[in-house]
Amino acid sequence: MQRLYNDFFGSFGGRYVAEILRPPLDELERVWLEAMKSDDFQKELDTQLTEFAGRPTPLMFAENATKALKGAKIYIKLEGLANTGAHKINNVLGQALLAKRMGKQRIIAETGAGQHGFATAAVCAKLGFECKVYMGEIDMKRQRPNVFWMELFGAEVEPVKGGSSTLKDAVNEALRDWASSFETTHYLLGSALGPSPYPDMAREFQSVVGREVESEINRRNLDVETLIACVGGGSNAIGFFYPFLDETTPRLIGVEAGGTGNSPGEHASRMSGSGKPGIVHGYKSLFLLDDDGQVGSTHSISAGLDYPGIGPQLAYLGQTKRIEFTKISDREALDALQFFAKNEGIIFALESAHAGAEAIKLAKSLSPEKSIIVNMSGRGDKDLFILAGNLDKDKWHSFLEKEVKENAK
Repeated sequence: MQRLYNDFFGSFGGRYVAEILRPPLDELERVWLEAMKSDDFQKELDTQLTEFAGRPTPLMFAENATKALKGAKIYIKLEGLANTGAHKINNVLGQALLAKRMGKQRIIAETGAGQHGFATAAVCAKLGFECKVYMGEIDMKRQRPNVFWMELFGAEVEPVKGGSSTLKDAVNEALRDWASSFETTHYLLGSALGPSPYPDMAREFQSVVGREVESEINRRNLDVETLIACVGGGSNAIGFFYPFLDETTPRLIGVEAGGTGNSPGEHASRMSGSGKPGIVHGYKSLFLLDDDGQVGSTHSISAGLDYPGIGPQLAYLGQTKRIEFTKISDREALDALQFFAKNEGIIFALESAHAGAEAIKLAKSLSPEKSIIVNMSGRGDKDLFILAGNLDKDKWHSFLEKEVKENAK
């Protein structure tokens, strides 16, 4: 039986923070544990998940894809149909309601692909919080649509220019802000990582995804061979896998960013053997580190998978072999996105497309009696500029040039 609160998962996890951050983390831990036992809190959270987030999300049989691959049945958990387009809103709503219980007036967050920032900005607008989102300058350029939506909701999006100007640097800036403002501010961390209690808290709030999947498996009497999810920090994966962690079946596969190659800086795969034990962002896990122990550079076509570390529980579950990890290249992710678009009329987010690519590979090797469930953790609207630039470059550039000229008049 999985425990609600762990702090450590084997040797991974913990709370490695400056003394100034211990009081807000102690407060958060206390309020969260109390809230999880509160019928009023659970009722309010369930209401918001149903009426605002749009839960439950469907489990769709990908009939055309299954026929095309001539293998196992593929089912897709459509988290992209949740309000704001991804699974992120589940955790955001839970933490925002905790911030409300703590009497905070302001929420800060970090974001990479923009989906966590998008969800945070939307929930802050709904619940009346002041909102600031830290986002790497590079990520802001490649995920411009989500920046637009965050600002439309009234959030201040702060570009982070230091370091690699991506997600890890946004986390650093959010932690600095929180250290000087925690009396009025809650840091709404977006994944199942960071100092405790964040990894446990994010898992619990995201476990609604796995519980819905488990319910559908039982209702439809599916013979599920494997569950597949992409893994950056890991919140969608740990929530999706949660009800099955204590069992020996089904297989659980986490898919990391294989990027463009195996050399340092060409990928973001920690669990393939490249990850080294380290302490970063307040927790111990496996990270991509250089020879001096400093955080190394990463690459992925998907802004949400290029984080250099992995959530501590996922690192432990990989170490103990309950979760298998693989990696998918940028090219394979793009091919999978196009395959599901043309065969099923759905657009995977580039992060989720990594899981879709692994599902395509695996389905071909299994019999038609078996089933695979892949978590489409988000939809690909946010990736329009990346996708158009990669898949329809000439027409896209021509369109943008005309728009710029027209708007300049």
